[in-house]
Amino acid sequence: MFRIMYYAPCIPPNTGNAIRIAANTGCELHLIEPLGFSMSDTQVKRAGLDYHEMANVTVHPDLQTAWDRLKPERVFAFSSHATRFHTDVEYQAGDVLLFGPEPTGLPDDVLNDVHITEQLRIPMLADRRSMNLANATSVALYEAWRQHGFDGAV
Repeated sequence: MFRIMYYAPCIPPNTGNAIRIAANTGCELHLIEPLGFSMSDTQVKRAGLDYHEMANVTVHPDLQTAWDRLKPERVFAFSSHATRFHTDVEYQAGDVLLFGPEPTGLPDDVLNDVHITEQLRIPMLADRRSMNLANATSVALYEAWRQHGFDGAV
């Protein structure tokens, strides 16, 4: 399946929603510290409902540790500044879908990391800054999963 990665997430409910997304799709969720909250935060727990036990969530102390553990072949970094759409990619099992924190997005040093295969964007109307992080994750992840026939879904 696919791997969702949040770099330095700072809004607890978005991470809670990502836990639900991961649990419902069979994806791994990787969180890169620093986190702007505690994983025991009530907002994270409330948004994640009872899906915490069903999700595969790993917290990494930094990005390099995540790269060392995951050894990803392909990493797609999502940025509102990218020129290629998320639907222009043929996703493969094991791909990492990397998202940055709200409201800043991924910093340049992460976007230019040697592990990044490509930067992608989700289309929006002109003069809009960004989508909600959990919503953007859903849009991208479900496109990747759709391409694989929603493998494992009922």
